[in-house]
Amino acid sequence: MKKIIIILITLLTFSACKNDAKANEVNLEENRAKSYDANDGYITMRGEFIYYGDAAVFKVGNEMYGVVIDDNMHTLNEQVKPFKKEDTDMVPVTVRVKRFKKPEGEEGWPNRVIIKDILKVEEPTTETKDVIKLAN
Repeated sequence: MKKIIIILITLLTFSACKNDAKANEVNLEENRAKSYDANDGYITMRGEFIYYGDAAVFKVGNEMYGVVIDDNMHTLNEQVKPFKKEDTDMVPVTVRVKRFKKPEGEEGWPNRVIIKDILKVEEPTTETKDVIKLAN
């Protein structure tokens, strides 16, 4: 009888310690969908992005936004580099951002955005010729 109880306790102990790999996996698409449904203050915006020197700008129509320089901005910059012919080229992107006013007393655009997610990076169209180049 003691042997049966010891065997049962041992089996229960080993079965309780089983590490299920499926429980530890993270479904990125499911988490991404949850974050879009939540009212977290982030919105999806489509516009043109440029990072040059130490300033990043996001242009939506006629509005310009300063971009907070962080890891997500640097990731977006790496994704747009293959589409740039010149360092000053703007690349169309779709991103999830949080908009806010710049702090008083700071330089820059009156509105700023912080990038949460990069949804899409597109190749620039060659139709717009709004870049002026100066020759020496």
